Amino acid sequence: MMGREVVPVDPGTGTGGLKKKGVGSRSWILMDASGIESVLDVDKYEIMHRVQIHARDLRIIDPLLSYPSAILGRERAIVLNLEHIKAIITSEEVLLRDPSDENVTPVVEELRRRLKPMNANREDQREEKDSNVQQDIEATEEDESPFEFRALEVALEAICSYLAARTLELETAVYPALDMLTSKISSRNLDRVRKLKSQMTRLTARVQKVRDELEQLLDDDDDMADLYLSRKLAGASPVSGSGAASWFLVSPTIGSKISRASRASVATVRGDENDVEELEMLLEAYFMQIDGTFNKLTTLREYIDNTEDYINIQLDNHRNQLIQLELFLSSGTVCLSIYSLIAGIFGMNIPYSWNKGHGYMFKWVVAVSGIICSVLFILIISYARFKGLVGS
Repeated sequence: MMGREVVPVDPGTGTGGLKKKGVGSRSWILMDASGIESVLDVDKYEIMHRVQIHARDLRIIDPLLSYPSAILGRERAIVLNLEHIKAIITSEEVLLRDPSDENVTPVVEELRRRLKPMNANREDQREEKDSNVQQDIEATEEDESPFEFRALEVALEAICSYLAARTLELETAVYPALDMLTSKISSRNLDRVRKLKSQMTRLTARVQKVRDELEQLLDDDDDMADLYLSRKLAGASPVSGSGAASWFLVSPTIGSKISRASRASVATVRGDENDVEELEMLLEAYFMQIDGTFNKLTTLREYIDNTEDYINIQLDNHRNQLIQLELFLSSGTVCLSIYSLIAGIFGMNIPYSWNKGHGYMFKWVVAVSGIICSVLFILIISYARFKGLVGS
């Protein structure tokens, strides 16, 4: 069965150690290939000494700092910063930060399931006698895969599933909101779509960063070769010296498991041009998954852009209708002004010598003026339609 223990900060550090704990102490969970599980409450210096990484690498997975997603291969460790998954993977153990976080808990459970100890697998095989052959094959395939790749696969599967779930939630919210905005343009619907578009932009940036990181690894064989920790350990195992001794002191479990790591990575040690084939297939599988999520977000953005174009066309149509109404009113106002001017001139109570005995002249002029103004109004509207200023 899996062991579980809490490892506190070394009390021998004194007051200075307590200060470092208050500043840089974080909760870690350590799981190794033998199924032993430990909760570490140590500061960053203990972690740096244990896995032999630099402070700049540890800052990448600091939750208080906003570093983009990254997968970094170091001499004896893989540093993972994938959204909420912040881990350090060695050839025989994985350290996961903040295991009590609700988003990290599923990753811990999956690690427990994938990294079961060998004695537990054997007990399960005894209980299920009918499926012994199939389980032996699966166990053999799992043994051939290096420990760091199994841990890396859990992290990649978790982050791809997490981002895919967030994309699905966004899709279920965006499409009804866009349909509602198309049917009725209102300030409330516009504000709702604006907030959803902001969420989509942020999610797209997160997905694209993970996708770019995987693509960058796939494009560079040297970077992928750096992730073969078991091969490095197997190649360095025959070497004796103070460096190897200090490494065994830092991580006591590794010294007793070099032979198993060597057997697990024998295929990769012998390979030359196919060194990274196993890792390449692993990364390609999750690259395709994250690329599918990115394509969904791209399609969603195109749908939003098409809806915006449709809304702009509707607004332009309403604007043209207002311009058309303004043109009608302005033309009518001009014609009425001319008619009122003529009627006012002939309606003034001023004696004219030519007006005596010609009273019918006033009625005739007013009638002709009305006809002329009506014709002028029709001509203005016809000219506007001919120029395309108003709709037919």
